[in-house]
Amino acid sequence: MLQLVLMALSFLSRGSLKGEKATLGTSFRSNFSIGALLRILARFFQFVLGITVIGLYAIDLDRARKAHVYTDSKWVWAVVCGTLGALTSLVFMLPLVKAWFFFYVDTFVWLCYLIAFGIFGKMYIPENAEGNAGIKRMKNAVWVLLTNMLLWFLTAVYGAVVFWKTRKARTSLTGRGQQHV
Repeated sequence: MLQLVLMALSFLSRGSLKGEKATLGTSFRSNFSIGALLRILARFFQFVLGITVIGLYAIDLDRARKAHVYTDSKWVWAVVCGTLGALTSLVFMLPLVKAWFFFYVDTFVWLCYLIAFGIFGKMYIPENAEGNAGIKRMKNAVWVLLTNMLLWFLTAVYGAVVFWKTRKARTSLTGRGQQHV
């Protein structure tokens, strides 16, 4: 009986049989790395900050809607940027998506956040809040835009570097593969 328990513990510690085919469970553990963890964390922060941008700027859009006044396109642009960033980061967070291949999408989202940061940074960074809660909120929202813009820039640069490296990699299909002697 003790020998049976030891064999079971030995099997569980290995996590697989020797002749077992690769499945999602075994291949996920073998392909998961520190880089994958960092990628998922960066995409998670991009998602959270995108939702934060939507929340910070949609408050003013909702107030304008309730007051039946003009909806400013600057705030709509910020909400569009937040939505685009949140949805894109969710898609790129999926394990089967090679996000580095779509580095130009990261660059586009970065450019959108850059424009939004330029618009609201010019409006609210030099502004003195003087106890006005709305201006304080918008000043904080500018820094959220900046943080999100920097995250998208880093993922765009990382994606471009990985894309360039894999494009130049040796493969057996292109005839530039390494020859084994």
